Amino acid sequence: MKMDNEQLKELVTGLVPDATFEENKQFLMVTVSPEKLHELLKSLKERPDTSFDYLFCITGVDIQEKLQVVYHLESIIHGHQVVVKTATANREKPEMSSVVDIFKGAELHENEIFDLFGIVFKGHPNLRRMFMPEDWNGHPLRKDYVDEVNIIDLS
Repeated sequence: MKMDNEQLKELVTGLVPDATFEENKQFLMVTVSPEKLHELLKSLKERPDTSFDYLFCITGVDIQEKLQVVYHLESIIHGHQVVVKTATANREKPEMSSVVDIFKGAELHENEIFDLFGIVFKGHPNLRRMFMPEDWNGHPLRKDYVDEVNIIDLS
């Protein structure tokens, strides 16, 4: 049975009491610490009343003081969706747990985020650069990234 946002909010609060929520959005948006992320996503997938079996997007976001990762989940069976956000505690050495063991489809997304934002996903089976050459210095989607060689002056 499809849960509405209030039911999902109550369930997530029971699983992660310190989770925060963004109201008035199309989807319920939940923010949790990186330490709680893996456990929450595993519960949301395995619980029969939620059955979030489809991770359809993972996005990296540079919010300047932190690097954020955003997970979009859907239950094919029930039809409900949720967005789960977390942020790294350390911008200089960003790490968080991989969710590939829960959602196989996360493997490509985590590689992309590692390559372009520099977030290391602990436990990832084959974390590597995918778009930038292995010897590339830096992570081009970070706001503090500077590339003096390839810069284009549009003025």
